[in-house]
Formats: sequence, structure tokens, C-alpha cells
Amino acid sequence: MKKRALISVSDKTGVVEFARELSSLGYEIISTGGTAKALSDAGVKNIGISDVTGFPECLDGRVKTLHPAVHAGLLARRDLPEHMEQLKKLKINTIDIVVVNLYPFKQTILKEGTTLEEAIENIDIGGPTMLRSAAKNYRDVCVVVDPADYTEVVSRLKANDLSVEFKFGLMYKVFQHTAVYDTMISTYMREKLGIRFPEQITFAYEKKQDMRYGENPQQNAAFYGEALPVAGSLPLAEQLQGKELSYNNINDTNGALELLREFGETAVVACKHANPCGVGLGKTVCEAYKTAYECDPVSIFGGIVAVNRTVDGATAEEMIKIFLEIVIAPDFTPEALELFKKKPNLRVLRLKDISAPYAANAYDMKKVYGGLLVQDKDATLFNSEDVKVVTKRAPTKEEMKQLEFAYKVVKHAKSNAIALAKNNAAIGVGGGQTNRIWAAQQAIEHAGERAKGAVLGSDAFFPFSDCVEAAAKAGITAIIQPGGSVRDQESIDACDKYGIAMIFVGQRHFKH
Repeated sequence: MKKRALISVSDKTGVVEFARELSSLGYEIISTGGTAKALSDAGVKNIGISDVTGFPECLDGRVKTLHPAVHAGLLARRDLPEHMEQLKKLKINTIDIVVVNLYPFKQTILKEGTTLEEAIENIDIGGPTMLRSAAKNYRDVCVVVDPADYTEVVSRLKANDLSVEFKFGLMYKVFQHTAVYDTMISTYMREKLGIRFPEQITFAYEKKQDMRYGENPQQNAAFYGEALPVAGSLPLAEQLQGKELSYNNINDTNGALELLREFGETAVVACKHANPCGVGLGKTVCEAYKTAYECDPVSIFGGIVAVNRTVDGATAEEMIKIFLEIVIAPDFTPEALELFKKKPNLRVLRLKDISAPYAANAYDMKKVYGGLLVQDKDATLFNSEDVKVVTKRAPTKEEMKQLEFAYKVVKHAKSNAIALAKNNAAIGVGGGQTNRIWAAQQAIEHAGERAKGAVLGSDAFFPFSDCVEAAAKAGITAIIQPGGSVRDQESIDACDKYGIAMIFVGQRHFKH
């Protein structure tokens, strides 16, 4: 039988050169549509799919390769005489190499204004079917879905080294490719239907980089981004200088970005181990950075700094005074970038849509051994209509402003968490404690004398009045918490005793 290669690709990168090499090695090239035209225009001889099937393409090209002459040629096992005898009787030639990649469904749905009909028309049917047939029969058929493999395939063909082991690796790539393709389609349809938590769920991710190691050196790791890019997400960041990002860098930076997203004003967020250690607002970026720095000059050392405005030279000058792991912002002035060069190991990341709100379809996921927890993103702070003043004294206008600030900060600290705020700065954060009074004591101790006149935010209700007692002793004037404890009245009475204003907002923010 003739040696045959079927080539039909959407991504035509390198396909002409590859086909030319296959032709020189004695393969008859079968092709379709735009690929056939590209090969013919380049002088690569090929025959149409209708010449193989004896059946014309129909339904605007929807049906062309879905034919026994194609799939029998792919699926016939060369080691089974009965298969080869059937091909002979049916006058069907084997197909030895399949080179296929799929209709650009991803690129189509990423275009603004794409209709459902346009998306559906870009769902490939024949391509995945051919790929799966060829991959199933990988011992006899070399199936190529990735243009990056063209060179090695040609090299191995010339060396007569197209081993079963190599073809098994190509088979794996096929099923990985079609799985991601089908996942993108099902995700698109799920969102169109408004289904949040289906009976079965799949997600598609693409590798961005291998990591030197994971959270600890004994753990291997890699970083993946969603196959359908998400505005304002870390996988879209452009690294302008510095060492390669580590697993912990990425995790910590994501924590900083999530808190930064809470602010529309000029804001700077510093994080350590994904916990906020400095948050500040300002009229300028430099003022906001200095405010964030003063929150905790010790913990910010070796930390992550996220900024929601362009970083200028004055801010960069302040930043390079200490050791920072990462600075991430929507942009940097040329002066700032020049100053950062004095710290060559500092990782500088540009993320243009850094303040983009969470996508409406965003999930929050936590892997557990053998399972996956999936929930909506915690995208709201509280509803203004749910705010209740529960004490005799209502917060002043300035206290209300600082209470909201504190609640934004405590929302992004690990539970149990308490945050103190004053003058648009986080002056004390206690997080990750096994009881709430310890979190309050930690935050108050860190704030020191600055706690006098500050406000306090708690990510969940007070089970006892002990946090209020500690707050009063430190000179705190107002408290924000969700409320909902069976002993709320004890905390309310304690606030009234000390003249502390307290509001309930009805929405907690556990973060584990």
C-alpha cells in the first residue's frame, strides 16, 4: 500500500515545510480546504479528501473526512491479517501519518461580540474524530497535533526511528489536546446556560512555566493559567526584570492582588505569605507606599508590593531602600524601571488590567486529597442596606470610612482575623489564629500606641465580649463585624459601656 499522510490544520505554522519533507520521503499527501490550497500554492503536491473517499465534501464542508475510507485507513491494525484483508477487499488504503489541529474555537469566543451561532460553527467535528482514530491506533499511525513536533517527526522518519514509545507520547498529546478543547466548549455552554455547579465539572489550564520547586524544595511544581485568559489575573503579568518567579512568589502575589482589587483609590498593598502586612491609601503612589510601609516596616521586608497605579521614580526610590521580592503594578515610568535596575533580583511585574473586577463566572477552588471544593468568589464586601448600628453611639462619618477600610483588609487575612485601621492605613493585622481574642491581641499589640483612636474589623462575629474589652483597653473607638452570635448582646453592652460604636453588616469573610 502507498505511504500516506493526511494533513488538515487550522494553525498552519510550519505545515508547508513539514509536508514538503514528508513528500520527499515518499508519502502521498492528502489534504482539505485551506490547507490543501496552502500546500498547492507552495508547490507541494497533494490530493483532495474526495479523491480518497469518492464522495464530495458537503454541507458547507461540515462533512468531508467522516467516511469509512478515512477511518478504516486509520483504525486498521497492520498486525491483524483480517483487518488488512478487509481493506484490500474494500479497496481502502491505510493512512500512516495524521497531522491535524482544530478549528479555532478558543480564538473565536475570545473575540468581542461573538454570537452563539459563530461559536458553534467553530466547533470542530471531523478533526477530533480523526485525531482520536489515529491516536487509538498509535502503534501503526503517527499522529501529530503540535507543530512543535514536526522537526522531530521528520528526523525520526529519516533515521527510521519512529518508535512505538515516541508515537505513544504523540497519542497522549492528542487526548490531552482534545480534552482541553472539549472542556472549553463545555465551559462556554455551561456559562451560556447559567449552570454554576454541574454534576460533573472540568477545567482547562495551560502551563505557563515549570517551577524550580514548590512550596518547599522537596516538592515539584508548575504554574498554569486558565485556557481562556482572565483579565487582571497573574498569568497575564509581564515580567520586566528579576529572578524567575517561585511557587510562593505567585501564591503571595495573588493574595496581594485580591486585596488590591478592593480599592478604587490610589492604593498600595504589601503581603507576606499571602497575608496583608501593609495597606495604605494616598493622594499619590509614593504617599500610599509610605503609608503601607509604616504599617509594618518589619514584615514588609522580603514581601510583595502591589500597586493599582503607575509606579513613578519617587516611589521606586523609596521601594529600593529595602529588600522586596516583587513589585507589581499596571505600569512603570522609565525612571522607575531605571531605578529598579539597582536591585537586579527584584521581580518587577506589569499587569495592565490589575484592577479588573472578578469575572462573573469566577470560581474559588481548594484542592483536598481526592476531591475539589468549588465555590463562588467572595466578591462583595457587604450590602449597605444590611448595615445596622447596634450600639447607642453611631460611628462618625470618618469612622465609617475607616471601618470600611478595615473590613476590606480583614476580608483578605487568614481566619480568625482582626484588622485595625487609622488614617487610611492598616496599623495592625492579626490573622490565622485559632481563636478570635488571640487575633485581636496580636493586632493590638502590633499597633501599639497607634491603636488609640483606631477602628477594628473582625472577619466573623465575636463569640464573647472579650474582644471588645481588649479593644476598649487599647483605645479603639469603633468596630465593624458581621454579627450573628447568640451572645451578640454581651458585645453590644460592652461597647455601650465604653462608648464604642459598633455596626453589624451581616456578611462574614472567613478565609482559610
